[in-house]
Amino acid sequence: MDGRNCKRRIDLNSIILTQQDKKVLAEFSENQKPNESCAILFGKDNQVLDLFLAENIEESPVNFTISNNQLIEGYRIAEEKKLEVIGIFHSHPNSDAFPSSTDKKFMQSNPVVWIIYSGINKNFKAFILESDIVEIPISEQS
Repeated sequence: MDGRNCKRRIDLNSIILTQQDKKVLAEFSENQKPNESCAILFGKDNQVLDLFLAENIEESPVNFTISNNQLIEGYRIAEEKKLEVIGIFHSHPNSDAFPSSTDKKFMQSNPVVWIIYSGINKNFKAFILESDIVEIPISEQS
């Protein structure tokens, strides 16, 4: 991700995710087990308005990578819909929803909200990276 149409982390202190989007992301994550799932989150301000479910080309339970082709497609769709890339989503199938050291490294180059779904606790948590990882609240809308 290169910053085009991205909502910078410093502008966000919470993220709004609908119950329906949570359901879609949870089901997608459960269906991708044992591997991590991943998605790009489109929206405006701090409201997620659309999901771009992506393929984890690593096929790994502990890492994820979205292909360059899917990243380009995601940015094209965001631009067509006049939305911004405001977040990255992925799952941790076998651990808590807290960024790993690998996640922290990639959060530096992708300065948007990172939402993580825990496959063991079935919960969602959102994070931004400032000088350290900061958890931000996820507000629900129906």
